[in-house]
Amino acid sequence: MALDDKTIVLITGANSGIGFSLATQLLASPTYHILLGSRSPTKGTTALTSLLALNLPGTVSYLPLDVTSPSSILSAAETVRNEYGHLDALVNNAGIDGERMASSDGGGGASSLHERMRETFATNTIGPALVVEAFIGLMSEKEGRVARIVNVTSGAGSIRERYTPEAPKAHQEMGFIPYRTSKAALNMLTVCQAYEYGPLGIKVFCFCPGFTASGLGVLNTVENGAQPTSKGAEPMVGILEGERDEQHGGFLNGMGGLWDW
Repeated sequence: MALDDKTIVLITGANSGIGFSLATQLLASPTYHILLGSRSPTKGTTALTSLLALNLPGTVSYLPLDVTSPSSILSAAETVRNEYGHLDALVNNAGIDGERMASSDGGGGASSLHERMRETFATNTIGPALVVEAFIGLMSEKEGRVARIVNVTSGAGSIRERYTPEAPKAHQEMGFIPYRTSKAALNMLTVCQAYEYGPLGIKVFCFCPGFTASGLGVLNTVENGAQPTSKGAEPMVGILEGERDEQHGGFLNGMGGLWDW
């Protein structure tokens, strides 16, 4: 299949975890070309080598992309414009939990709340906003294909889940203030993007993959009950293929339904 006929999907933070699993699943179809976004050239090229070794029907290439760097984002968009001319789907997957920087004594430097909030919002909220802004011009409908944006969020960003007594105990007791607030802000960003870009024929969603062993944080382990990243990523294949377009602008879960904001 000619590259121009393929569905071109950019996944940020795709060198590991959910992003890597999603890339693997999409590459099972020859209709996809995956742009594997990663800020680390070493990790990005290693992930690319691993995917190529699987000999899957789809095609893949590495795209240097640091979502916290405006110049890196603009450079990546220019590369895609020059090499492909369009983008069919964007998955804002890159994220941090904001807790690994924290020390046990809550000291200053990188472990201060100020630094943790700043760094977490830079990756989890500001990054997706800037990436969409840079790539949106490449995402208009092409030959009847609808472009889609998926912002990978978390149920931990649900205000209702944090506030109401009926919510799961884990969501009530969980701290992670930088992470939770950055994801709540990402959810609002998604609604704003859906409102702004929906008239252009672009579908926008935020999606919670559930508790997965993604390496996001120290709690995301199989021992703590986290599911494999493959299970967390699987519903996104359907989202990208239009199975949930009627939920445009929604806070999607992995079971076909919606989270409360």
